[in-house]
Amino acid sequence: MKRFISVFGMITLLTFAFPGMVFSGGSGQSAGGSAGGSTSGSAQGTPLPSQGSQAQNAGQPSETAPQERTIQDPVVASVQLIRTESIFLNQLKAEVEQYEKQTGQSLSLDNRREILNSMINQRLVLQAAERDRILISDGELNNQVQQLRDQLKQSLGRAATDAEFAQAVRNETGLDVAAFRDQLRRQLVMQKYLIEKKRSVIESVKAPSDAEINEYFANNRDKLVRNEMVRAGIIYVPGGAAEAEKTRGRELANRLSREIGSSAAKFDDMVEKSQAPNSGYQARVGFLERNQQNRQIYGSVLIDTVFALDQGKVSPVLETTQGFFIFKVTNNYPFKALGLDDEVQPDSGVILRNYIRSGMLQERQAAVLAQAEQELVIELRGGNPAPFQIFEQYLNW
Repeated sequence: MKRFISVFGMITLLTFAFPGMVFSGGSGQSAGGSAGGSTSGSAQGTPLPSQGSQAQNAGQPSETAPQERTIQDPVVASVQLIRTESIFLNQLKAEVEQYEKQTGQSLSLDNRREILNSMINQRLVLQAAERDRILISDGELNNQVQQLRDQLKQSLGRAATDAEFAQAVRNETGLDVAAFRDQLRRQLVMQKYLIEKKRSVIESVKAPSDAEINEYFANNRDKLVRNEMVRAGIIYVPGGAAEAEKTRGRELANRLSREIGSSAAKFDDMVEKSQAPNSGYQARVGFLERNQQNRQIYGSVLIDTVFALDQGKVSPVLETTQGFFIFKVTNNYPFKALGLDDEVQPDSGVILRNYIRSGMLQERQAAVLAQAEQELVIELRGGNPAPFQIFEQYLNW
């Protein structure tokens, strides 16, 4: 059964961008999807050690649970590597509800048990890291946060204010910045512990050879294409869920459109003004592909209108379920079947050969990380007595 949570490879990736906007190269699909769309640096898909006999024996329900916090919120599991740490029913329910919301399906008893085992694994790793004095400094944490702020800067076309960053974090994670930093620190600790303990396995990954890249290209030539696309300046005005918010967004977008008219220079002025605090809109330059995914997100009217624009021309306000857009096309690029020395995205400097090399390497790293994670978790869950207990009677609610 597919695993829900990877204990180590779960650094929160905040996708700061215009809602749903699929820019060429950003999603790894611009070269046909195969080289980049299937690669990931995180360890995913590995079975939980609970599926093995050793973990099954260790996780057998006990006759009696530790002291319960309340009758309504009993302890469903406890971890005892360097100290006793309880996992309460409401904590498990919160995780289960999160996954049910994401998948739109009710999770089975086996799914709940799988999530609980992942929660146990995370606590075992954190306690082991504490035991072995593996820490994340404030500088390391701040560096990771700054990378996320840089992502937001690229999306907005300017540095985000603290309030804008806090809102983006809340939108993506449901957490305030302080809680997000705490969560991020724990994730970084777990990843650092994995690297420290399984360094030899992780460093054994070899980059693909030229022959392997050539073979991949030959077998996937029909998928390695660059779709028709435009490079454009994009002004985006959020619409909001409530009708009053949509009305305000529509009024602002229409006002901007009237001020711009058909003038490319005035469009550029509005892009500059978007950087002012409380401007109410965002602007950036990006690539937009003509593909079915974007057509589904934005509708045929937006896609057909933008791709009908000549260079330097400005679109009218284009209303979508995502909000309101105004485009100024600067370059048009036709569909192209890529060769190994062609750029994956215009002006990116990344040729297909290196793109494939990077994708294949990431796939190998992901497989090795999954193996290293599984080995480490099995090691931590071993021992006599086992460093955890599961109280099975509370899983069936």
